[in-house]
Amino acid sequence: MPAKNSVKQYVENGYYHLYNRGVDKRTIFVDQEDYNVFVSYLRQYLTPKNEAELRDRLSAPSITSKERDKILKILRLNNFYKKLMLLAYCLMPNHFHFFVKQNISGAIDAFIQSLCTRYTMYFNKKYKRIGPLYQGVYKAVLVETEPQYLHLSRYIHKQALAFQGDTLESQPSSYKMYSGQTNTEWIYPDEILAYFSKTSPKLSYPAFVEKANDFSVIQNALIDECI
Repeated sequence: MPAKNSVKQYVENGYYHLYNRGVDKRTIFVDQEDYNVFVSYLRQYLTPKNEAELRDRLSAPSITSKERDKILKILRLNNFYKKLMLLAYCLMPNHFHFFVKQNISGAIDAFIQSLCTRYTMYFNKKYKRIGPLYQGVYKAVLVETEPQYLHLSRYIHKQALAFQGDTLESQPSSYKMYSGQTNTEWIYPDEILAYFSKTSPKLSYPAFVEKANDFSVIQNALIDECI
């Protein structure tokens, strides 16, 4: 019998919770460098690739062989800009969570395969190991209701906030985007933030994540505020 949520139901413009963990529940992010590398791969896959500029740089007379190899590697990389949108994410020591919108059929499979294969190669080389890093095929859950849509982002961010590593200030996640502390071009929080107040701290997204036990209380208050 297939593992739960390993059989996917893909639709264009569908919203999904994607997740996976290390084989045998092993740690897949050992130190800060591992987190940074994984996030850098996310950024490369989800930001637009300016191929014309890259090819102009290749033709420059002063280009070094090292620079040429780097540019050729970037040109070969898959790119998922506009094919898939990352709404929220968090990375935990032995697993990850993504909240994505798939704009083009097949984008999720190609994205996860590219990302996880590349990170496994990095991880195995660094830690001198062989074999799979993840516990089977990644899992995907189609988001079908509004409460599921809102609470998924909350669930993902609460995981990151609740965990404090021995040497890490906080887990890598998209929460700083949602709380207005930073801005990242390859994360799209606006759809979710539209449900919350920008002026009332009690009705804000951070209040929903950190304090509220029931979203309906905030939702009803927001309706009253708009009337």
